[in-house]
Amino acid sequence: MKLAEALTARADLQRRIEQLRARITANARYQEGEEPAEDAAALLVQADADLLLLRDLIRRINATNSRLDLGTDGTMTDALAARDVLRLQHSLLADAAAAASGANDQFLRQMRSELRQISALPVAELRSRADGVAQELRELDNRIQQANWLHDLEE
Repeated sequence: MKLAEALTARADLQRRIEQLRARITANARYQEGEEPAEDAAALLVQADADLLLLRDLIRRINATNSRLDLGTDGTMTDALAARDVLRLQHSLLADAAAAASGANDQFLRQMRSELRQISALPVAELRSRADGVAQELRELDNRIQQANWLHDLEE
C-alpha cells in the first residue's frame, strides 16, 4: 500500500468513527416501550474495532514518515512540520496585510474632521512576503504529495 493510500484510508476511518459516534450517542437512550433505531452496544463494538485499525494505521504512517528521506527537505516528518509552519506563516502575513490595508474596515472617513487611520505595517511588503511563502508552500506540498504516491507504507 502506498503512503497516499494509507492517508486516504486513515481519513476514511476517522470519518467512519465520527459517524459511529453520532449513531451511538443518538441511540444510547430510548423511550420506555420503544426500540432504539440501532443497537448502541453493537455500534460501540464496531467503533472499538475501527479504533484499533486506526491506531495501527497511524503508527505505520508515522513510522514511514519518520524514516522517509526527502533529500533537502529532510524526513517526511520534517517536511510536514515545515508545511504546517508555512501555512501558519502565510495566514499570519495575509491577515497582517489585510488589517494594515484596512480591508476589514467597514467605515470610511467621510469628513476631513474625522480621524484618519494610518497603516503601521508596509502592506505591499507583507503581501509580497505572503506570496513568496505561498509559493514555497505549494512547492513543498507538491514534493510531499509526490513522495506519498511513490513510497510504500511500512509494516
